[in-house]
Amino acid sequence: MTLTIFAVLGLLMLLVFLGVHLAVALGAVSFFGVFWMLGSFDIGLSILSTTAYEALRKDVFIIIPLFVLMGDFVSRSGSANDLYGLCNRAFRRLPGCLGVATVAGNAIFAAITGVSIAAAATFSRIAYPEMVALGYSKRFSLGTVAGSACLGMLIPPSILMIVWAVLTEQSIGALFVAGLVPGLLLAIGFCGYCVIYAIRNPDKAPLQPAPIHGEADQKALRRQMNGGLAILGLIAVVIGGIWGGFLTPTEAAGFGTMGAFLLGLAKGMTRKDVIEAIYNAGRTTAPIMILLITASMYSRFLAMGGATQLIGDMLLSISENPAVIVAIIFSVWIVLGMFIDSTSIILLTVPIFSPIATTLGIDPLAFAIFGILIIEAGLLTPPFGILVFTVKAAAPGDDITLGDIFRGSVPFWILILVVAILVLVFPALSTWLPYNLM
Repeated sequence: MTLTIFAVLGLLMLLVFLGVHLAVALGAVSFFGVFWMLGSFDIGLSILSTTAYEALRKDVFIIIPLFVLMGDFVSRSGSANDLYGLCNRAFRRLPGCLGVATVAGNAIFAAITGVSIAAAATFSRIAYPEMVALGYSKRFSLGTVAGSACLGMLIPPSILMIVWAVLTEQSIGALFVAGLVPGLLLAIGFCGYCVIYAIRNPDKAPLQPAPIHGEADQKALRRQMNGGLAILGLIAVVIGGIWGGFLTPTEAAGFGTMGAFLLGLAKGMTRKDVIEAIYNAGRTTAPIMILLITASMYSRFLAMGGATQLIGDMLLSISENPAVIVAIIFSVWIVLGMFIDSTSIILLTVPIFSPIATTLGIDPLAFAIFGILIIEAGLLTPPFGILVFTVKAAAPGDDITLGDIFRGSVPFWILILVVAILVLVFPALSTWLPYNLM
């Protein structure tokens, strides 16, 4: 049995690094593993097909396309531009105010989209040109956009949190609330870095000129207030509804999407924009759904083969010190983040690592937030760094290099790891709210 498990896991990693789509790799090795253990083609096919059917019946899966669609409606409505302008006004007197505004805008936008890539693409077009036009360093501007976009994976609603909750059968609502304090702590850390950088490098992050007050400025302020307050209202419905127990995550996603749709119509979103948003939500979520189905097959294989217990015993044989085991898990996630995307890392490792963490006495919510933060750092880690490539593709200008974005995002990468370690050392950062208020 041990040989079967390690042979199948080795085959899985080989297929992944050879570039085989993860859904195909997970489905194929899961069937192969079950067939090898049971010695029956029909039984193996029956078990995996039943697993896929049970996964499809989970109504929780509707949350993912709804939240993606909500974010797309808000992005197409132009409210993200209003939000950035409002944040810029609020922090105008701070050193590095445009960097702080970018972080604040991303933090609020994250509470709508749940997808870091959407935030990176949006603020690459909104914030980066304005920062460069006002004399900000290109490297600092690109790094701030890419780094702060990571908040989309931590501040709820987060697609990674939903995937983690589905795999571990945790409460999606509790996981959402658990991410609030670490997400705000990380956003404050990002803002602090922007202020310190501007103080130490005034030539690379100069103060903004005083605003010219007039009729045009007042009109822009009214537009920004309307768009910004509408986004805050959506956040109140989604997060407040879940937090207060008035709405389930599925219901909150439905109300949030309807609110975003109405906001888009009020802001002039056309019929073509609506259709494109729906198509885009489908293109984004369909691969995730297929991955979740094959991940359910993978989890069933691991459970049947006792892989979690086997790997846990193997890690404990290396050391009985929980810190050493966590360090190994940390290292695996960092290395995988260099080559594959965040969702794939969760699907591959969480079914194995989550039970091990529970055995070590680590709170499941704290471990989930710790894991999402570490995996989130992979969004900025070369050579894959999907957010870096997103910013490169979306930011205007032909003189932008991947090296500038990677180097500019290093401080944000470090801050993500620092907050992850803080969550593990002080689990109350992520557990106090859900355990006391839900």
